[in-house]
Amino acid sequence: MMSDFGKIMEEKCMNFAIRIVNLCKFLIDERHEYKISDQLFRSGTSIGANMAEAQCAITKKDFIAKVYISLKECNESLFWIDLLKKTGHLKPEQYQSIHDDCEELKRLLVSITKTSRFNLDKEIVIE
Repeated sequence: MMSDFGKIMEEKCMNFAIRIVNLCKFLIDERHEYKISDQLFRSGTSIGANMAEAQCAITKKDFIAKVYISLKECNESLFWIDLLKKTGHLKPEQYQSIHDDCEELKRLLVSITKTSRFNLDKEIVIE
């Protein structure tokens, strides 16, 4: 059974993925930007997909690895979002909103990774 935090995280990842899908559609339809939007689509939707995989991890190490992949994809998404702003494809208000959401996800993923590693290290020392 998933914890309340797990459900919140799942919802945040899904909402972010939906925003990414909609942003990429806008970039293609309105800005005719295909290459960066494709990269952002892949990294931005991968965050939630890897977190979904983490929920079915076989071991704690497998869980940590999946969460870490989500963190890496989140960081990559931040890169593409920043690039879109710096190349004029996003207005400041569009940028700030999605950037803030991505930064929040990143902070949560860092926290999950650190806590999970700490707990795993404690188990290894005790055994």
